[in-house]
Amino acid sequence: MQRYFISDQVPAGGQVTITGESARHIQRVMRAQVGDQLEVVTGDHRAYRSKIEALQPDGVNVHLADTALTSPELPNQVIIACSIAKKDKADWIVQKGTELGASGFIFFSSQYGVAKWEPARQAKKLTRLRKIALEAARQSHRNQIPTVDIMAGLTELTQVTKNFGIVAYEESAKQGETAALVATAQQLVGGQTLIAVFGPEGGLAPTEVEQLRQADFNVAGLGPRILRAETAPLYLLSALSTLWELLAPQNK
Repeated sequence: MQRYFISDQVPAGGQVTITGESARHIQRVMRAQVGDQLEVVTGDHRAYRSKIEALQPDGVNVHLADTALTSPELPNQVIIACSIAKKDKADWIVQKGTELGASGFIFFSSQYGVAKWEPARQAKKLTRLRKIALEAARQSHRNQIPTVDIMAGLTELTQVTKNFGIVAYEESAKQGETAALVATAQQLVGGQTLIAVFGPEGGLAPTEVEQLRQADFNVAGLGPRILRAETAPLYLLSALSTLWELLAPQNK
């Protein structure tokens, strides 16, 4: 069943008119008819099974069910902060990271990073990445469309509001560090925010890691293997899902 996002905060059992690109997709691509069902996510991140009541030239009128669907979201917000990567790796990170539950993505320039996004191209890049996040959120039946932002560097990144922060550092993994990720994950409760920082293909510079330490980011290893820049964020999200969702009933 197709899922569509609206910005309005509509109560359960209410009615709403879907407009814009979503309405065009419903009518022209899906060729929906009155009486067909779809899923609508409202502005307060609640999803409802809904029924089409009328098709208008510029919108689709739907009626929301009386009860919201079960939320598939991670119990805490996870923002993935990655150094700008080469080629289409950012596309991959946003698409797969959205499927795995990330609440946001930040891309930043770093000392060892080779790829650069010129200021003139950044607006177009953001538009593309945000569209990828939207489509991935629809496909994976998320209740939240992840945010996507570009920042100049670590100084700006460290000023983003968070409850906890970690930085994936391969030197920690080489030294056998295994406790920081689990310890940090277990401290988050009740929808708090974790920012996880990942370096480029060449890794983060020691001075950058120290800057993050000074900003209360915990340095963490991600197992004994060296992961590619586009693989490490997905490893982290999978591990957090295991700790917060799959193992949670056993820990209670």
